[in-house]
Amino acid sequence: MSFAPEVPVLHGGARKAALLTVAEMTQADALAIAAGTPGIDLMERAGAGIARAIAARWTPRPLVVLAGPGNNGGDGFVAGRLLAEQGWPVRIALSCDREALKGDAALASARWDGPTVPFGVEALAGAALVIDAVFGAGLGRPVGGEIRAVLEAADAGRATSPIIAVDVPSGIHGDTGAVLGFAPRAALTVTFFRRKPGHLLLPGRTLCGPIEVVDIGIGDDVLDRLRPTHFVNDTALWRDRFPWPGAASHKYDRGHAVVMSGGATATGACRLAALAALRVGAGLVTVASPPSALLVHAAHLTAVMIRRVAEAADLAALLADRRLNALLVGPGNGVGEGTLAHVLAALDGPRGVVLDADALTSFAVAPDRLWQAIGRPVRAGAATVLTPHEGEFARIFPDLGRDMPRLARVRAAASRSGATVILKGPDTVAADPQGRVIINDCAPPWLATAGSGDVLAGLIVGLLAQGLAGLDAAAAGIWVHSVAADAFGPGLIAEDLPALVPTALRQLLQENNAPVNFFLDTDSRS
Repeated sequence: MSFAPEVPVLHGGARKAALLTVAEMTQADALAIAAGTPGIDLMERAGAGIARAIAARWTPRPLVVLAGPGNNGGDGFVAGRLLAEQGWPVRIALSCDREALKGDAALASARWDGPTVPFGVEALAGAALVIDAVFGAGLGRPVGGEIRAVLEAADAGRATSPIIAVDVPSGIHGDTGAVLGFAPRAALTVTFFRRKPGHLLLPGRTLCGPIEVVDIGIGDDVLDRLRPTHFVNDTALWRDRFPWPGAASHKYDRGHAVVMSGGATATGACRLAALAALRVGAGLVTVASPPSALLVHAAHLTAVMIRRVAEAADLAALLADRRLNALLVGPGNGVGEGTLAHVLAALDGPRGVVLDADALTSFAVAPDRLWQAIGRPVRAGAATVLTPHEGEFARIFPDLGRDMPRLARVRAAASRSGATVILKGPDTVAADPQGRVIINDCAPPWLATAGSGDVLAGLIVGLLAQGLAGLDAAAAGIWVHSVAADAFGPGLIAEDLPALVPTALRQLLQENNAPVNFFLDTDSRS
């Protein structure tokens, strides 16, 4: 499996989707240098990539490079020199004494014989383009003083003098996306080898603009040494395992998902989830309904089946049929002992379980009881996925507050709970108990609407029913959810989403480059 830490070599999809922390990128540079590539060569390639990216988007115009004291500044010197050689009017403003530069940055500076001007707001005068090469992704302190004043002035003038950020906009932390004091908004960010988590996490993502990743000659085999655990939610990561049906498949091959319903006045959420589970490919879907809601569901559902479930004992009896292999509890179920009992019954067996909304809040006073149930021996090998938004996350993980970095929070939650945890939001992240993390970067803002989370939970339970592992099901469900919403655009409401799932699946199938006879296999997964 692509995510498994015990696998020594990442497959191509995981290599493509890998994100590197600041420390890992530093190690990647060091490994490339140890293998025989001089550091100045890496810097020259980085600067050349920046220059190419700029020349591809803008015609020659007055350009100022804001260069810092480290390797980012060295990259800026190289880019400025190469653009000047192409006829661009370039000047460099260095934030320290030139004699203070060390190592490769000093070498890059020595190769620049163009104008160097004092670092200050005045350096921006007349510039039609600004390269921000002051600080890189590893900045550990707030931006302040004169450097902040210059960056603020550059940001104020970005409408007429766009900013190109080297690695990240200065002030963005590469691991967290946090703004340290201040960071300008870039029209383009050029980074190297692989993106970093901070390129995808808010607020960093909103300040980077389009991101171009430049190959500087670090081989992908370096990733096998680094063993990264952070990935962007690229379909290449999981699409080879997506459970497409074969010609010999039938509905019983494709899993049977169960969705718990609330009472008569709270049935919509579970229907949204059930329809999503069916649309994403589950062979059968059943709504487990309290008696009061049976007629409501009967009036609305056709392909989705309905079963009467009043008490936890009824649910246990229903689940005695092992063909019902995945269960969603939570949407519209109500907070209290009844929902808590349903969750415990769901977790008393080797089936996939998704817990959302009220199923999580029902354990707010005793989350350890939930963790113990997830860890029961009877669940060995079965996936559990928790899908909280920020409010629900705070109720069951009250000590993992927003003062912690987002990725650290979700990794700690997954480790503690023994489940795959999805922390929903505009920069949704998911982690499994082994510490592997996925960051989603394709969700449109239209998903900020009531009921969209119920659809996501349904997609995931439908994928678990078809045999996907927890993190794969989470990642695939999040992607399908995002692409379906993007296909609709403004005005989206949750009821629109299930019908748009086929649009996302068609896109995924095309990305798979499936042959004409893709479905004409002779293997049955029964």
